Formats: sequence, structure tokens, C-alpha cells
Amino acid sequence: MFSNQPRTPARNRTRSEAKTPLTPSVLSGINNLCLASSPTKRQGQRTKTKSSTGPSDLTNPFIAPPSLTNRSRPSSPIKRTTSSGIPLSESFQRQASGGVIRRGGVESRLDVVTRDYVPPPKVSIKRSKSTPAVNRVGGDKRDRFITNRDPSASNIDLHSVASTLEHLSNPQSSSTSSTANYSPGHTARLAAATGVPINRRILGYHEQPPSASSSVTIATDTALSQQREFARPLYAPRPGSIGSSSGSTTSKARKIPTQPERVLDAPGLVDDFYLNLLSWSSQNTLAVALEGATYIWRADTGSVSQMGDVSPQGTFVASIDFSNDGMFLGIGLGTGEVELWDVDTGQKLRTMGGHQAKVAALSWHEHILSSGCEDGSIWHHDVRMPQHKVMELIGHSGEVCGLKWRPDGELLASGGNDNVVNIWDGRVGDVKAAEGTRGSAKWTKRNHTAAVKALAWCPWHPALLSSGGGTNDATIHVWNTTTGARLHTIKTPSQITSLIFAPHKKEIMSTHGYPTNAIMIHAYPSMERVAEIRDAHDSRVLYSCVSPAGDIVCTGAGDENLKFWRLWDAASSVAAKKRKGGVDELGGVRNSTKGGILSIR
Repeated sequence: MFSNQPRTPARNRTRSEAKTPLTPSVLSGINNLCLASSPTKRQGQRTKTKSSTGPSDLTNPFIAPPSLTNRSRPSSPIKRTTSSGIPLSESFQRQASGGVIRRGGVESRLDVVTRDYVPPPKVSIKRSKSTPAVNRVGGDKRDRFITNRDPSASNIDLHSVASTLEHLSNPQSSSTSSTANYSPGHTARLAAATGVPINRRILGYHEQPPSASSSVTIATDTALSQQREFARPLYAPRPGSIGSSSGSTTSKARKIPTQPERVLDAPGLVDDFYLNLLSWSSQNTLAVALEGATYIWRADTGSVSQMGDVSPQGTFVASIDFSNDGMFLGIGLGTGEVELWDVDTGQKLRTMGGHQAKVAALSWHEHILSSGCEDGSIWHHDVRMPQHKVMELIGHSGEVCGLKWRPDGELLASGGNDNVVNIWDGRVGDVKAAEGTRGSAKWTKRNHTAAVKALAWCPWHPALLSSGGGTNDATIHVWNTTTGARLHTIKTPSQITSLIFAPHKKEIMSTHGYPTNAIMIHAYPSMERVAEIRDAHDSRVLYSCVSPAGDIVCTGAGDENLKFWRLWDAASSVAAKKRKGGVDELGGVRNSTKGGILSIR
């Protein structure tokens, strides 16, 4: 019977080392337990019975019969504190307030809450419709366009972030050395992806400063810079200029007539850049050299007279110039001789020789007539003395094609085919002591890159001298002859043949050759082009001179025409005198002259 009873294998049995202690309540329950009689069992054997959970089941010792329900075990202390009114002991209350209960050898810790949770009061926000939501109490005060760093995130390693960014911009393989260059392709791709320029700063609040003009850069890139300078006037816009169908451009604030007031025929006018064949005297007479003869045109009467024929050798007139008082005319010939003529009588007074080549430039100051020769020498002739040569100036290696005395006679400017401008001291000294002496230049300027024929002194600022170069230069320079400094420079589109300072206005007029054949007026000191007459002649404008009143300019060109342009206003006194007298300055008599020479068209 007992052999078929299933048993738990020994290896699956567990023994509890902890023994449940017998409390007084358990002991009292066992003592009061009443057991019913059971069949006799053999020692060492077990009897298999079916357990019942009914109220009258006496086989379970932990369930008391119905008659013993009033004698159950005492309730737990915790239930007693909550359900019954039995007072608690003082020690138990201390344990309960401390959160530790020791009862029956078991210690338990309770989390005792001494305060009730009180929720914070809700703040009601009352705002109008015009109050923005960003101004709410307790709202986010950060700007969405400005990055802020949370103070609690101060433990971020900025060095590691910077090194990571540096690694992204300068990737280097672990197999290469630390000095190996990073891949340009990766840098280009990274720059293209981020839209950041490689060779520029990411944040640029101002324009880049102009690059310094160092002598090394100029020396290494001279050819390119010269080509840019030559091409710049052809494409540069003209400030304040308005184009017209007649080929002339004028400024809104500066109006000049684009058509000449008068045109004179001048057949035989030589088309030669290096000659000076036109001069206007203080007596309002105009002299022009036509081939081998010189003619005088009087503006007040319009009459024309010839100053005599050339010498039998068949030479030509290379230069002419009136004296300061307008009474005498100097004529330079191709043979190197210099003639002196009386304007009123039309008689030749003397011939001064000595030059070995043609005299292409003449300039007067009082009784001194200076002549520039093709061999590069400049002579001072004293027309009062039999020994006329009082000084020789050596400073040019090429032909002297430009020569101008300053009105006060202190300085003399010369320009030559050697691209040099010389400024000489005008003090000649005693005639006997200075005979045969040679002078040296006070200033020598080599800024031009072509022959310098155009020279002009400023009448309202004696220290200013302007010079203009030929085709390969086409540049106007303004010099301070006191300090030797170059004050202004302006590039023009064509060769410069002559320059004139306006007597009563701060402007400079320049005449030009190919390809524009123009007359330009530049403001001073801004040097802006305020007016221009393009194609003023059918050929290059080679010669020019200004009237004594300072309002009319006469120009001569290879097209054998003399044109008179009213470019400026005359002085107030001269204008008032004209209104009273009613005499035309360019000639009251408008008749043609013999042979068509200087005839009015």
C-alpha cells in the first residue's frame, strides 16, 4: 500500500535552513486544537487521506471548528491600530514615528510621509491680442536667430569639437606623416557642399582694402599694366557726358558749341607733329606758316598780309612765335636760322644763325628769344645784341619740339622727342659773363613714353605746368614746378598735340590726333572730361592758340583749315567793351583775300 505512494526524489528536495519561530499565538492555537480519532497506523508508514476544506474538516490543524471561532488567535498590531480603539504602547509609537517597527524579531522600515502634497497655484495669463506670445511670463527668452549655450552644458569639450572640425577640413590618412598635405579635392567638395569660399573670410563686414602698389609688382607686370592703361580710356564711361549724332559729347553743366564760329582756308599747312606753325599775338593778329611763307591775319579787320618769301634755298618754315608785346615775330627755318620780323612794317630785321638743324620750337620772354633745335640744344638769343647767343641749354638727346616760357620769365619748359620734360631756370645773367655758358635743368621728368610737344603754363597758378605725350603715351601730366611733384595724371584715347589753360576758368583744353581728332576740355583739379568735340577736323588737330581775350581758340590741322571755336567766356571788362563798341573780334570786314590764302569760308 505504501510502496505505490509517489515520493519526491531526494535530489529535488530542498531544505530550509530558516525555521519559523513559534509565536504565542501559534502555541495557543495548537494547545486548543481538538483532534478526532483516526485509524491506527503502523509505525514508519503514512496514511493517504483526502483533505477537505469544509468548516467541519478536523484534519487541518490550522482551521478551528465552528465552536471555537470565538477563540481565534489575536489580531496583528497593525490591524489593531487601524481598526480597534486599543491604545498603543509608547515604544511602539516611537518606532512608528521613526519609520522602524520591530515586532517578533522582524525589522521593517516604512517611508513615513510627514507632509501632504499641495499643488502650486495656477497662474492665469491675461494678455490682449496685441501682446506677442514671446513675452509670456516664464516663456522662452532666447533669440531664435542667435545661438545660446546652455550653462548646464558647460562640460562640452570645445577643444574636441574644434579638432573634429579641423579634421574634417584637413583630412589626413593614418598611414601618412603629419606633414602630408590634405587632399585638394576633398577641400573643394567640402567648400562646395557648405557654400563657403576657400580663400575668403566667412564673415566680411567691409570691402577689401585696395592692394598695395609695390615696386616689385609693378616691375614684374609692367607690360600688362601698360596694356590696361592703354585700353582703359576706350571702355571707361565718360562722367556726365551725352552722346550726339554730330560726334561731340558735352556735359549737362558745361555747354559748348559743337560747330566752329569761323573757318579759314589755309592751303599748304604742313601736316607734321613736330612743327609749331600757329601763333596769336596780344595785338589780336594771327600768324600761320604755309609751306615756305608766313601770313598775318588781323582779326579786327580781316585783312591778310604776307611777311615775305622764304630764302632761295627752298627751305620751309618750322616754327613761329610772337613777342610778348605782339610787335615782333620770330620765324624758325628748316636750315637752322632764326629770323626776326617787324609786324607793322612787314620788314625782316635780322637773321640769327648758328643751329645746325631745323628749329622746330620758339618762345619769347621780353628781349630773349629761345629756340629749340633738332639736335636737342636750346639757345637763348638776345635780340638787342650783335652777339645774340647768350646761353645754351643741353638736356635733350632728341629733337626739341615743345618750348614755353612762363609769363614771369622765371622758368622755361622744354619737351623733346626723347620723351623728356625739362624745366630750366630762366635767369640768364650778365651777357658778357654768360656768353658761351651752358645751363642745366632744374627738374627733369621722364614719365612720358612718347615725344612731348604739348606744354602749357597755368595763368592763374604760376607753379603749374601741364605736359602731354604723343601716340604711345597719350597722357597729360600736371607738375608743381616749385617742388617738382607730379600732381595729376589723366589718360586720353589719342596723341596729344597741344595744351591750353583757360585764362578765366579752371579748365585745360587739349587737342588730339588719330584716331579721335578731338578737342577735349578737362576740369581742374578733378581732371574730369567736361566737354569734347570729336572729329573737330578731318585730319589730326596739330596746332592751337588762344585769343587775347581768352574766349576763342583757333585750331589748325592737316586738312588745311583753320577753325575758330568759342569754348569759354571772355572777361567781364572785355565783354562790356565789345557791347559798347559793337566790333566783331574775329573781323568786321568779311572779304576774301588774294589767292584764296586765309579766305573766309
